[in-house]
Amino acid sequence: MDKKIIFDEKQRLQQRGLDPNNPIILEDHLTAGELTVKLHNYKEFIEILHFFVDKFLSSVTGDPFLIAITDDKGHVLAFKGDPTIIATVNKLGIVVGARMLEENDSNSIMMCLRFKQPVQLTGEDHYYRIHHNLSCCSAPFYNEGHRRIEGTISFMTDIEFAHPHLLALLCTIADSAERELVLRRQNMQLQILNQVLLETNYYGVIITDAYGQIVEINENSLAILQGENWNKENYMYSSVYQLGTIGAYFERVIDKREVCIGMELCLQVNGLPRYYILDVVPIYDSSKAINRVVGNLRDITDMKTTEEMLRNTEKLIFAGQLAVSIAHEVRNPLTTVKGMLQLSGKQLKPHFYTTMMSELDRMNLIVSEFMILGKPQNIIFKEEQCLAILQEVLTIFEFQATMNGITLECEFTQSLEIRCDRNQMKQMFLNILKNAMEALPYGGMIHVHLDAVDADQRIRITDNGEGMTEEVMSKIGEPFHTTKPEGNGLGMMIVQKIIATHQGRMKIASKRNEGTTVDIYLPCTIR
Repeated sequence: MDKKIIFDEKQRLQQRGLDPNNPIILEDHLTAGELTVKLHNYKEFIEILHFFVDKFLSSVTGDPFLIAITDDKGHVLAFKGDPTIIATVNKLGIVVGARMLEENDSNSIMMCLRFKQPVQLTGEDHYYRIHHNLSCCSAPFYNEGHRRIEGTISFMTDIEFAHPHLLALLCTIADSAERELVLRRQNMQLQILNQVLLETNYYGVIITDAYGQIVEINENSLAILQGENWNKENYMYSSVYQLGTIGAYFERVIDKREVCIGMELCLQVNGLPRYYILDVVPIYDSSKAINRVVGNLRDITDMKTTEEMLRNTEKLIFAGQLAVSIAHEVRNPLTTVKGMLQLSGKQLKPHFYTTMMSELDRMNLIVSEFMILGKPQNIIFKEEQCLAILQEVLTIFEFQATMNGITLECEFTQSLEIRCDRNQMKQMFLNILKNAMEALPYGGMIHVHLDAVDADQRIRITDNGEGMTEEVMSKIGEPFHTTKPEGNGLGMMIVQKIIATHQGRMKIASKRNEGTTVDIYLPCTIR
């Protein structure tokens, strides 16, 4: 530092009438709570600086050196070095938490922060005579990109141990610590990005610090929260708790250390309801303290729509089957009545006969409409990869399984091309998976295995649920036979019909209290 600046500083204090024989006692201190927060915010800086400082101190063992670390406001955050010097400066009020920036003082830390450059004060460079036997130097360390000073690192030693290269060494330590900090933050950021796929097109990601301040938010999250007119600046470094329901789950993770997985939310996006699955998990540092909290939003609106369509399809099939049953039951007596009426028509008045025949014809028309309702839909056979269809169904089913405490394990050994109706295949797989889930009322495991047996594609679905008795198994596929309180018995009948339509076959093995295995064999496409 320019000697003129040092001279001007001494003149400033002299003009204020300060006695150079009576140094001031520092009175501005952080509270215990403020110091705790400050030490947390500077944790990485202090760890890194301590590493380099310890290396320096190990090379000057026995020499009276004191090293101090401050924040950008001049608050002392840590001391290292000779215990005697630390005790001496403590008597002057220079303790952890004390602020070195005083109008009535001139020290290397204050001048370093004020003039934003390294400072060395040796001997009579100090204003107060009690410091004339000391050499003090301070160097600033910066945040990433040298945008602003983050704090200072300082040396204090007896003047006889002063060295002209001491300030240069201090600047080197500060530079090395800055580079190490940049590397740490880059590695941490990369780790977080890899873990949560920040830039994915499918997920909305919100990352906060340990206090709930948003430190990263991707475009998908902003689109969910604000629609198309998103503005990242409105959310960065603000509290996640302002995000309503989403913020409440972050609060649970931060305050109660609860991991929130698979929370279903309904949010209004551009005026329309959309459904999401929210996961909020903490990320811990090496000391097992929360470093970041990551929220992950997955849009399941399309899956819920598909799921609802499949449910409606099953309802329509049931309605069709019921309609056909009613139509058959009604049509038989109608035919008998009409025949008998025709035989005895001559005995009735013409007007009565015509009216009765007309009404019977109208009843027959209504029955015919019931029959049409029960007719199967057009089946469109195409060559499809069985794995692709199965994975599509599993994507829909996985959410239901998770909500019911069921672990879904998948093993895909070999996928073949089959000729099938895609919608019927999906319906068939979903029915079997639902049966497996309903056999696990208290949670459990469902294993899905896809492989090839001879010229067939085999799909094996196994659960470790309640299992079935031989009597129940013998009646599988019978209409309206069910062991479920709200079932209709048509699910497995539909499965059997679909498999038969596709020239496949099914085998079921089950044991009470041990589980059930369903094997489906579908012929592959012959090339």
